[in-house]
Amino acid sequence: MYWKDEGFLLSKNNFNENSIIIEVFTLNHGKYSGIVYGGSSRKHKKNFQIGNRILLNWISKGHNKNGYLKVELIKPISPYFFDSKKKIACILSSSSILKILLPDRQINKSIFHSYEIMLNNLYSPDWIIKYILWELDLIKNLGYEVNFLEKSLKVPNFFLKQKNSDHTNKDIKEALIFNKNLLLNNFITPNKLQFPLFRNILEKYYN
Repeated sequence: MYWKDEGFLLSKNNFNENSIIIEVFTLNHGKYSGIVYGGSSRKHKKNFQIGNRILLNWISKGHNKNGYLKVELIKPISPYFFDSKKKIACILSSSSILKILLPDRQINKSIFHSYEIMLNNLYSPDWIIKYILWELDLIKNLGYEVNFLEKSLKVPNFFLKQKNSDHTNKDIKEALIFNKNLLLNNFITPNKLQFPLFRNILEKYYN
């Protein structure tokens, strides 16, 4: 079996001395994992920064069989933000959330495009606001509709204010906690998953 697609790198782990196993979120094939031979070499290592946009060639003996990937870099993402701990935490947080919540090999172009837009928005001054809204949109796309008119729901000021410039660190943290609770209560805890470390780190930057 063979296919070619583009996607974003969600995770990587060592496989042997020269190879790695990567997990990617692709446009037309959903979340996939595979072995990259030579992926840990000096020549190719720079291509495998979390969040990078890559071109993938998947080769396997069958649809349900493990396969391997040939990878080319389309666009580096993370290297442009190495000088910002907050933005790197954001990239690692979002990739971890997608890694644990997206079902394998299920196409979701809506989530793919919203993730693409969120990463592009890291260049804007109000990137953290757009990240928070991306999380909320992801929660909706995964099947939980947030009803802000529900009386039992304590809605943070972040979602009530009209102007982005009005958001304080307190507003941002409250919104991050609000989203975290939605993720925990509706997806993480029921499925006995571990909440992403870098999502907690991102939240702590707004103490």
